[in-house]
Amino acid sequence: MARVERIRLYPVKGFDPIEVGTADVTAAGTLAGDRKYAMCDPGADAIETGEDVQFRAYNGKQSDRLHELATDFDPGTEAFDVETAEEHRAFELGTADGRAAASEWLGSYLDLAVEVRVDAPPSFVDRPDLGPSVISAATLEEVASWYDEMTVENARQRLRANVEVSGVPAFWEDRFVGEDAPAFEVNGVRFEGAEPCARCVVPERDPETGEPLAGFRETFLRRREATFPEWGDREAFEHLYAVMLISRIPAPSRDGRIRVGDDVRVVERAK
Repeated sequence: MARVERIRLYPVKGFDPIEVGTADVTAAGTLAGDRKYAMCDPGADAIETGEDVQFRAYNGKQSDRLHELATDFDPGTEAFDVETAEEHRAFELGTADGRAAASEWLGSYLDLAVEVRVDAPPSFVDRPDLGPSVISAATLEEVASWYDEMTVENARQRLRANVEVSGVPAFWEDRFVGEDAPAFEVNGVRFEGAEPCARCVVPERDPETGEPLAGFRETFLRRREATFPEWGDREAFEHLYAVMLISRIPAPSRDGRIRVGDDVRVVERAK
């Protein structure tokens, strides 16, 4: 039986996730609290479009030193904890003063001019007009098996999905993109496939050390080609350096809630 195995939110873009038992769908079609905060280009005006987010709301693409920082976030207090090998810092991101202090410390540590900002949904997700990212547990297991150095949890940290589904085969999520692809529902919330998630440089790096894994991309492309599922629509993939589904939650489902343990039911895409 397909079910929601795990829900992860990324309260501060580019940093460690938090696991939650439930997640509300916002009016923007995203998960509440996901990428609510981000380190932004201080010279940027409003960051609204996908291009704005890609280039002016920073993550590991701008600095591989992010991998040196272990972080935690309390959604009740908006407290953001940051640890290095030498120190621990805590910032109250729910306040302007707390964001200013975080901006100063992070900018100094990363040697990067940043301004920590907060924004209402869709906040700082890479694709503001789309919804949560979805992957199967079996996909993570399959990708991890391609590399001697990689565990399933390591693959999970590299690929950074919001929703993980168990009880389905590897690359189950590929079936939801392409012409006439179905959708799926979780607790009445409808997820439609928008696009495969093309990957950037971040998955190549160890999430804890930042060290690149030699031959990562070449191995990935070779194995992805060899294991591409029969139910996938190859024409829906611009290239195969892609894994994970970027979904779209249509407007009628945007007052819903999903939970760990919820059944996942495949349905026909709305015409």
